[in-house]
Amino acid sequence: MKPVVISGTGLFTPPYSISNDELVTAYNAYVELYNQEHAAAIAAGDTTALEPSSSAFIEKASGIKSRYVMEKEGILDPTHMTARIPERADEQVSLQAEMCVAAAREALDRAGKQASDIDMVLVACSNMQRPYPAMAVEVQDALGIEGFGFDMNVACSSATFGIQTAVDAVRSGRARAVLMLNPEITSGHLNFRDRDSHFIFGDACTAVVVEAAETATSRHQWEILDSQLKTKFSNNIRNNFGFMNRFDEAGIGAPDKLFRQQGRKVFKEVCPMAAETIAATVKNAGLEVADVSRYWLHQANLNMNLLIARTLLGRDATPEEAPVILDTYANTSSAGSIIAFHKYQDDLPSGANGVICSFGAGYSIGCVVVRKK
Repeated sequence: MKPVVISGTGLFTPPYSISNDELVTAYNAYVELYNQEHAAAIAAGDTTALEPSSSAFIEKASGIKSRYVMEKEGILDPTHMTARIPERADEQVSLQAEMCVAAAREALDRAGKQASDIDMVLVACSNMQRPYPAMAVEVQDALGIEGFGFDMNVACSSATFGIQTAVDAVRSGRARAVLMLNPEITSGHLNFRDRDSHFIFGDACTAVVVEAAETATSRHQWEILDSQLKTKFSNNIRNNFGFMNRFDEAGIGAPDKLFRQQGRKVFKEVCPMAAETIAATVKNAGLEVADVSRYWLHQANLNMNLLIARTLLGRDATPEEAPVILDTYANTSSAGSIIAFHKYQDDLPSGANGVICSFGAGYSIGCVVVRKK
């Protein structure tokens, strides 16, 4: 098959960061207000009092210390607890497209490509800010790219599924090069009033240029040796928000219209699936686990990544083998593994092998084995 490479990556980091201490202060203020407001019902046993949180609890549960967001004052307001981002006029570039353009410019620069070199734009992420027109087509227009674009959603695995979709387009001759983007405004679907999940997510956008090896000229090229995509239906990570919500007004604004998960079940079921998928993909690429220098894993939970790496290696991975970015970025859904790849790839020598793997709602798992040229 035609050799295909990742020739450039880019990252947009939002301007605001929220520490665990800041988030906990806001959450605990909300808890106090809620318990005061419902004091009579709590005393009567009709309502359960909310429990406060702590920074120590968050870090132990997830490994997260802070996260980036597109707006923080509204999130930290205990009477609001949602970002305050005004709607833009249809004539203005949308927020997700703006994030994409910023990440795309860095990826194109690293790849040594111009807009005229790209034939396909793919926006792959957990939540689009609107159903249509496609975010990818708006980004295509903003960057002056000819050709075509479309959106796709495989939740946290969107980026790895997007890479494979880009590879297929290049190998088929449908596109010379593909710009694949992951704009995650996860603060929009996170319930900041839920003690078990209010700390999980952060905002970010990543970009990847995929092209035929014969046209690539960048300094840091990664040949895509093999990939594997896997899905298995589960309700353990779910969000019921959608246009059909208006059919039943009783459910509008209900907690299930935001992110929710059964974390213990996810941990127990996804970790072995991810380890098995990585091992199988590495083997299909003609390699052994010992041949892999670095694992850029989905940045959802530190304990999950530690277990997956330990299952594969038979020991704890070093920070160099499985770099972590979720301590400062939190879970950025589809962008997480690409942020790790973007930040921790340039030091590896030619011939080094690596694995990009993401996993999440679906369940979905995407694994891509790459080799530095």
